[in-house]
Amino acid sequence: MIYKTKGIVLRTIKYGETSIVTNIFTEEFGLQAYLINGVRTTGKTASKAGMFQPTSILNVEAYHNDLKNLQRLKEFRWSYLYQSILTDITKNAVAIFMVELLHKCLKQPEKNVDLFAFCEDAFITLDKASDAATANFPVYFSIHLAGFFGFSPAENFSDKRKVFDLQEGKFISDTPQHSYYTDGDTAVSIAEILKARHPDHLAEIKMNKTSRRVLMNALQTFYGLHIPEFGTMKTLSVLQEILS
Repeated sequence: MIYKTKGIVLRTIKYGETSIVTNIFTEEFGLQAYLINGVRTTGKTASKAGMFQPTSILNVEAYHNDLKNLQRLKEFRWSYLYQSILTDITKNAVAIFMVELLHKCLKQPEKNVDLFAFCEDAFITLDKASDAATANFPVYFSIHLAGFFGFSPAENFSDKRKVFDLQEGKFISDTPQHSYYTDGDTAVSIAEILKARHPDHLAEIKMNKTSRRVLMNALQTFYGLHIPEFGTMKTLSVLQEILS
């Protein structure tokens, strides 16, 4: 059957002489792999391959069969056309980081409308964000994305609980016996980002480049403790260099 759905492109690789295989996080079916023929030929269809670069938000008509691992697209068009993400070096680095993080977390092709809405809104808001908000965007996305996968940091920061236990995902009063924790300004920043219900508020949160680097490294550890086979983020070092 043919279904209409929106999707966010996460990864695309060449297939044969003229085709591609692309991984798309769809609103209707979750993470799916699609084969698209003939989009890398010269002439009129040459530009269509560019629609499948990571971060693209598309409206697609897809042939879908639950028994197949590789689906096919019938039609596709832009759902949202970015104004700055594809041309602004900093925003592009943030967006590619977000794509990698999301892709690492999506293990099964399960429908999750709320997660899709969060991600779509995040990419569109990043496209329109100020420089100050953009710098804090990867932290915001990392902290709030965790909630959709069952390990949202607890909002229990207080004068008595100023240490964030990365293993337990909550603020505690004393340093734990294990090494998976963060404190000081890093823990305070986590608490502040947790209070930001929408990325529009990010420009109000002040973090210097050193604090942001420490926090992003801590969040990578946080995800590694909660997502099986998470590994390391390939885009993190590039992002940190651009934001420094």
